[in-house]
Amino acid sequence: MFIKAFSDEEFKNEVPDGTYTALVNPESYSFNYTTVQNEDQAPGTSSTPPRFNKILPQELTFEFLFDRTGAIKDSPADPNGIIDDIEHFKKVTFDYQGDQHRPNYLKIAWGSLLFKGVLSSLDINFKLFRADGTPLRATASLAVTGFVEDNLRVALENNQSPDLTHFREVKHGDTLPLMTNRIYGDSKYYLEVAKANRIYDFRGLKVGTQIYFPPIEKLSK
Repeated sequence: MFIKAFSDEEFKNEVPDGTYTALVNPESYSFNYTTVQNEDQAPGTSSTPPRFNKILPQELTFEFLFDRTGAIKDSPADPNGIIDDIEHFKKVTFDYQGDQHRPNYLKIAWGSLLFKGVLSSLDINFKLFRADGTPLRATASLAVTGFVEDNLRVALENNQSPDLTHFREVKHGDTLPLMTNRIYGDSKYYLEVAKANRIYDFRGLKVGTQIYFPPIEKLSK
């Protein structure tokens, strides 16, 4: 498993010296999926059905091992123990980047796992020491909150609700009534859409034009 740090939310700009490779691959990792329901209840009522609010970003949790006892072939003993390893690990995953005004964006990869996110928590448990107190072994428990780029998030959500704001690009053969019918399920709002976009010749839409479709409740007022 390796963790790679990026400075931008599109995961295009890698941070210099921003890759950390696991000494030993984790024994397991887990995902957490959470939905939030609105459970507001009017005074004097006995119960109310929960109403869906939103889906929280998924969270990935796993552990990393640090070891400088010399027991692991690829990690020989070191006078500083695991201090340098942990500092590098923190630089990749946790340290605040002044030019970004935030920690790094992270890409975690191992086998079929490819997860993009930002660190939400980090716990380091030191387990073995030299007589002078130099730490030789530790485990780091990470929780990484999933992050999806905006263009991918919109594609994944594929929200078609008429109660949401939509932007659509005019394609060949499109008319404003036809596009309005696709969004709202009814073409009757096309004049309001034309007004919202200041379109004066809705019969001659230009291919490539971006059309704004407000939430239907705005058009219904």
